[in-house]
Amino acid sequence: MMPLTPSQTVLITGASSGIGLELAQDYLREGWQVIACGRDEHKLSALGADVLSGAMLLAFDVGQRHEVHQAAAKVAEYLTKEQCQLNLAIFNAGNCEYIDAAKAFDDVLFERVIHTNLVAMGYCLGAFLPLMSKGARLGLMSSSAIYLPFPRAEAYGASKAGVQYLAASLALDLVHDEIGVSVICPGFVATPLTAKNDFAMPMQVDVKTASREIRLGLQRGQREIHFPKRFTYLLKLLSFLPAALWQRLMTPNKTKPQKDVSQ
Repeated sequence: MMPLTPSQTVLITGASSGIGLELAQDYLREGWQVIACGRDEHKLSALGADVLSGAMLLAFDVGQRHEVHQAAAKVAEYLTKEQCQLNLAIFNAGNCEYIDAAKAFDDVLFERVIHTNLVAMGYCLGAFLPLMSKGARLGLMSSSAIYLPFPRAEAYGASKAGVQYLAASLALDLVHDEIGVSVICPGFVATPLTAKNDFAMPMQVDVKTASREIRLGLQRGQREIHFPKRFTYLLKLLSFLPAALWQRLMTPNKTKPQKDVSQ
């Protein structure tokens, strides 16, 4: 795939590892100007020397509003200096943590995940959206977890469902600004984040596949980019099951304690 014009510029958050890193690499290979953003300055700098040569590297925490707006000021200067426009922004940075005991609900964990995955995306929109040109496109990273409720995913699923609604609403309100919006809903992708999961991840794909699907979907202007299709379509199909049936399927049976008959 090649960019539509020789001077396309893309901004990617979470570009120091996983899907974000692969996206940055692939867009560079296609001749895009890449603004690669990550939280870890040392990690991002090392990648800049070894992998992302030629990209603008920005180290900041998307969860800190003042840092996001400071980064946006630097992007504005860069766009003016390079005489280019911001054609594409992919807000990919995020986190995943699970609530292991719902009865003892971890409200601190819940707040942390919602802040990183949803509130921080609002910071990025407030800072970078005004810099985007007509005909540009936003890519917001959600998850295939939005299609069905899963155990332990109260925080993660709620944050990604929020992203999905955010993208759908933005798509309506940005029509007159001629800015398209895509929500990205991957299944399981092999990244450092998913490597922490302690459960089976069916139909997992690698980051190269994820990057290809995302870039193609964005180029086509798809409102919803989901993959791998055999997994996401299965989830969509299962979502039509009655809620009570899905709950029985997904809730593990607890072994009932046996009565003590020794007395």
